[in-house]
Amino acid sequence: MEARISRLESIVGQIGEAVLATTETIDRLGKRVDALAVQVQHQGHQVQQQGYQLFALSDAVQTLAENQNESLAELGQLTETLQRLTAAIEAQQKSVS
Repeated sequence: MEARISRLESIVGQIGEAVLATTETIDRLGKRVDALAVQVQHQGHQVQQQGYQLFALSDAVQTLAENQNESLAELGQLTETLQRLTAAIEAQQKSVS
């Protein structure tokens, strides 16, 4: 009878140790999951910030393109004005000669 009780005590002790080991493992896994959640949240914020930066960059490039188009149009008008002015000067020089 005592052998059975001793054996049962041994089994209960092993179960207790297994429960403690499992609890410790679950606790460690929980801490890892928490750390990963914080890391994912941080990366989410970084992605959001990069999205804002990409939007700002896209807007700046669009503004630059629009300004360049305006500059090209003004340059074209200036070129036409200079050509007319050159033609007028050449005509005046021919009439003076």
